[in-house]
Amino acid sequence: MELNNLKPAKGSVRGNKRIGRGEGSGRGGTSTRGHKGAQSRSGYSSKSGFEGGQMPLQRRLPKFGFKSLNRVEYKPVNLSTLEELATKKNLKAVSVETLIEAGFISKNDRVKILGNGKISQPLEVTAHAFSKSAAAAIEAMEGKAIKL
Repeated sequence: MELNNLKPAKGSVRGNKRIGRGEGSGRGGTSTRGHKGAQSRSGYSSKSGFEGGQMPLQRRLPKFGFKSLNRVEYKPVNLSTLEELATKKNLKAVSVETLIEAGFISKNDRVKILGNGKISQPLEVTAHAFSKSAAAAIEAMEGKAIKL
């Protein structure tokens, strides 16, 4: 078997429907469009969401909720992650740049330090936001929680 003699399986490929090629073809006349009405005319295209005059779904359902334009999205990083990073790379201070280099966040993310896990050494942590429990845990180990 070579590339030049590959063929699809028998019966798996159908020919095109040849429409509007005379009465003898069986698809002449109305060319499978039926009689009269907008859908039988050339240039017809239905509106998206049109349900044949029935009240469309987007109008049947009520409006609800909104997205605040002023919402600030933070990327969460836990104390356990900071502890792991500090021990692995032997760090005394963890900043946003350190987290970017380690691949925990991307360069445009804002960081919030969350209090899941424990810290076993004093760390100077710089981030955009801290949860109360995370700030308390960092300061309990005589470290610093510096807000950007």
